[in-house]
Amino acid sequence: MTQELQGMRVGILATDGVERVELDQPRGALQGAGAKTEIVSLHPGEIQARQFDLNAAGTFPVDRLVADASVDDYHALLLPGGTMNPDQLRMNRDAVQFVKDFMASGKPVASICHGPWTLVEADAVRGRRLTSWPSIRTDLRNAGAEVVADQEVVVDGQLVTSRGPADLPAFCAATVEQFARAHHPMPG
Repeated sequence: MTQELQGMRVGILATDGVERVELDQPRGALQGAGAKTEIVSLHPGEIQARQFDLNAAGTFPVDRLVADASVDDYHALLLPGGTMNPDQLRMNRDAVQFVKDFMASGKPVASICHGPWTLVEADAVRGRRLTSWPSIRTDLRNAGAEVVADQEVVVDGQLVTSRGPADLPAFCAATVEQFARAHHPMPG
């Protein structure tokens, strides 16, 4: 294991309906590289994970409420998918503002599958090149993004995106690499 992310704090914005593998695998890659991760959510307690959107897949404990979180608390942000997860996040004022603030900060953001829906709501895809799950590509185009359909991972400045679970190995590697490029340790 390498430690290129030692001292890095990564917020994982997720809520009920998150696709388990899209939270678990990137979080494991980030932690394996030395980062500390926190699940930031809409409500306290635990969030319900899903597998293929349909099947219950356990829970994740919430570390912090998005209403109490600040972009200053984290070096980077991960936006996992699942259909229900970003659909709820994009309807929450605090979650949308958190994502908008992250994108405005220039800090790295990684998003997979349906995760970019929250970026759309935060008006953060205009003029950017990214990819996603096929069903939200029209939303991305309508929000001003250049959508790439035939690449596992697309990196555009601070933003790393992937299409779905099949792309997780490439997404995890690119996320760690991009987060490492932007990493500057925070005190504490």
